[in-house]
Amino acid sequence: MNETIPAIGIIGGSGLYQIEELRDATEHKVDTPFGTPSDVLVAGKLSGRQVYFLPRHGRGHRILPHEINHRANIYALRLLNVRWIISVAAVGSLQEKYAPRDVVLPSQFYDRTSRRAAHTFFGEGIAAHVGFAEPISANLRNLIAESARFLGVTVHNGGIYVNMDGPAFSTRAESEFNRRNGFDVIAMTNLPEAKLAREAEIAFATMAMITDYDCWKVEEEPVSAQTVLSHLLANAETARKVIVDVIPQIPTEPNWPEHFALDTALITDRKLWPEATVEKLRPILERFLDG
Repeated sequence: MNETIPAIGIIGGSGLYQIEELRDATEHKVDTPFGTPSDVLVAGKLSGRQVYFLPRHGRGHRILPHEINHRANIYALRLLNVRWIISVAAVGSLQEKYAPRDVVLPSQFYDRTSRRAAHTFFGEGIAAHVGFAEPISANLRNLIAESARFLGVTVHNGGIYVNMDGPAFSTRAESEFNRRNGFDVIAMTNLPEAKLAREAEIAFATMAMITDYDCWKVEEEPVSAQTVLSHLLANAETARKVIVDVIPQIPTEPNWPEHFALDTALITDRKLWPEATVEKLRPILERFLDG
């Protein structure tokens, strides 16, 4: 299934379950050593580039945030030679300046998740510690920002995404705490994707689509599924337009810093790598293997 020119992955969040603009679309069921991805991956051409689309919560939104198998999702994309990922996510705003239907392109994450052991491919005899000071690909984020501005979308380039567990929304005390700490948006899914993408040497960026003001803004109705859903369709349409515009601008050669993340991350001596773990991680470790 691999292409000579590496592919681009799109992970669709709440409201974005398909991309109609994909040409010659085909479905691919991918098995991984980490289990089953959220859904079949839809492959197709967009502006001449090979694109794989994966709905994070499954079509029909069947999977809760804490049920998502992030390792299987990112592994499946890497197995298909994806080297860039645009991850679309519905998020709550923690600051007045980010209004519903705005787009925020986070440059940082803050981790409030509890399942961190599931947010790495490594272990089982191979230790790796990727650099994560800059968790988002600045090159990809800036390309998305340019496309959004070109299309007249209100976009904020940069900011901090705080990743909570869910599935319940924040209490007002938690929302106020996150706001006072200077975080910009809040949601439940993107940080694990970013960590795993870095380990898989994939350039990753988030398109955070504002749906609500969380619950800190007392003059607004507290966030609920109903208030979120009222903005999802508009946000999904915006996301599709930006994706269609940015795809042809993404380079064809994976030579950004993120594409070499493991150069300084692998700790265990190659001679000590267990063969079973090597085989499990072969799509990620291929360039480090002899022959």
